[in-house]
Amino acid sequence: MTVKDAVVERIQTLCREKGIRPNELANISGVTPSTVYSLLDNRRRDVSITTIKKLCDGLEVTLGTFFSTVEFDSLEQEII
Repeated sequence: MTVKDAVVERIQTLCREKGIRPNELANISGVTPSTVYSLLDNRRRDVSITTIKKLCDGLEVTLGTFFSTVEFDSLEQEII
């Protein structure tokens, strides 16, 4: 699993838990719907931490809570 995959999975999980759709997440987070859909797109590889922070604010979770999961803890080292 890549960092991007883990971010997408986490956002989707939090949206399901809170019963909101990506378009609604965009509205409550102050980002455009195209930003959220682009982030969720498998073809896009880079994700801005600023965007993640805005989405976390909309989801009412801290960055620490967002990244505090087994998926993030088990990511392989990026530097070889």
